[in-house]
Amino acid sequence: MEPVIVLLGPPGSGKGTQGKRLGHATLATGDLLREAIAGGTELGRRAREYTERGDLVPDDVVAGVLRDAFGDLGDGPVVLDGFPRTVAQAEALEEVLDEHGRRLAAALVIDVPDDEVVERISRRQDDRADDDPGTVRNRLRVYHERTEPLIAFYADRGLLHRVDGTGDPDDVAERVRRSLA
Repeated sequence: MEPVIVLLGPPGSGKGTQGKRLGHATLATGDLLREAIAGGTELGRRAREYTERGDLVPDDVVAGVLRDAFGDLGDGPVVLDGFPRTVAQAEALEEVLDEHGRRLAAALVIDVPDDEVVERISRRQDDRADDDPGTVRNRLRVYHERTEPLIAFYADRGLLHRVDGTGDPDDVAERVRRSLA
């Protein structure tokens, strides 16, 4: 089986853009959750109440959506965008990967300052409900409180890579490729 790469960073840091540029299958948990919500699945109904407030979706819901998605993938490399977001989710990810005979190769942090995140998100064209300024500020607060501990978690395992996510997306992509080489 091919490796799995986790992309970390605040909302609006470019995880989705850079994940697609790696050329691997990308599982974006935000997209998977939105699909589950739109489809009215049990997991989607549970996720809706949290996403509308900008809060993290409970670990068991996210892990369930991800477990289902891994079941539909082949054996190629996979990039995870938006999962894990907590240490508990990272531990759940290890279990999901074990179930599917996979291993985590790297955790890549795309660093972008909060002010730039707010500016980027305000320029988005897709008009998502969780992109209004108040919700974005809450998402950043949640990221700093609950997601940043993953940096130490993956650093302790020797899997952490950091890149500067500011500037032109092509330049960021080159920094990502160099970091993972």
